[in-house]
Amino acid sequence: MSRGGEMVYIPDDSDFSSFREQCESAEGWHCRYNKAGVTVWSQGQEESCTVQKIKTRISCKDVSAETLYDVLHDTHYRKKWDSHMIETYDIGRLTVNADVGYYSWKCPSPLKNRDFVTLRSWLPLGNDYIILNYSVKHPKYPPRKDFVRAVSLQTGYLIKANGTSACVLYYLTQVDPRGSLPKWVVNRVSQFVAPKAMKKIYKAGLKYPEWKRRHDPGYKPWVYPEQNTLPSLSLAELSLQHADSLEQIDETGLSEEHLSASDHEA
Repeated sequence: MSRGGEMVYIPDDSDFSSFREQCESAEGWHCRYNKAGVTVWSQGQEESCTVQKIKTRISCKDVSAETLYDVLHDTHYRKKWDSHMIETYDIGRLTVNADVGYYSWKCPSPLKNRDFVTLRSWLPLGNDYIILNYSVKHPKYPPRKDFVRAVSLQTGYLIKANGTSACVLYYLTQVDPRGSLPKWVVNRVSQFVAPKAMKKIYKAGLKYPEWKRRHDPGYKPWVYPEQNTLPSLSLAELSLQHADSLEQIDETGLSEEHLSASDHEA
């Protein structure tokens, strides 16, 4: 998601507008899954040597757009619903609507676990919301020996209000998990993972209002920037995370069937 090649930058209105258009457009997208209110599309060839873009949409009854926006921001609540997560935390803030964060997650054996360092930015648009991220390098958070550093080329959410108590959630992602998995395996498995991930977010949205009432209900630094106590970061401290600069990890002992089965067990 870099502009002009090498510079780290904070997404502006044109980036958010472009992301929204990608979410809402049907052109160039191939439907891979459509069941129980969840649709998955891909862009690019499944057998390709590059990582596809995956787009998913779910209709969320009885969950407002505002609630789902809070769910996706609230790192304390994430521990309650994201069973794949190992650790997540905020590193520092860039502006009132942009920060840098860390996220790590469990992968099926014999894969090594993965992690990200990403620049995240968000924008409320009336009753709708957009959250974007892409991978960056921070000198104090280099790749760790016990994880494979994955690369988010572009990932984001579009939450569209559907009345006052329902919404539609779009999730669009292009992530290179690195390692030595063939890209076609990554592409195929991504299509299995996406529907399950969307259903988890929806269920988390249903339970969030009650949970938040019991856990610091007034604390929402993504809505009230004056509550944000993160240290300030400068863009000059960051650089783009290129996939080809990361170490190749040999994981050739894993089959596509193993990956799919492991995901279905999750």
